[in-house]
Amino acid sequence: MFYVYVLRSLRNKKRYVGFTSKDPQVRLREHNSGGNNWTRQNAPHELVHQESFQDEQEARRREKFLKSGQGRKRLDETLLS
Repeated sequence: MFYVYVLRSLRNKKRYVGFTSKDPQVRLREHNSGGNNWTRQNAPHELVHQESFQDEQEARRREKFLKSGQGRKRLDETLLS
């Protein structure tokens, strides 16, 4: 199983879109404990959205979309309002 997830910083409301084959809750703990430079600087985070995929390519396409201008707009309109 593959996941695309969205974190929101509790400190400054910035978002982080990621891809993983791990459980998204595990990745959230890793991000909150300083496992990534960007998320370390913006921690702590909350998991605000996750999607699961059987196919890795499909998950990576979705991650790429959510990081695009249209994807960010959709996140702003639906998930993070």
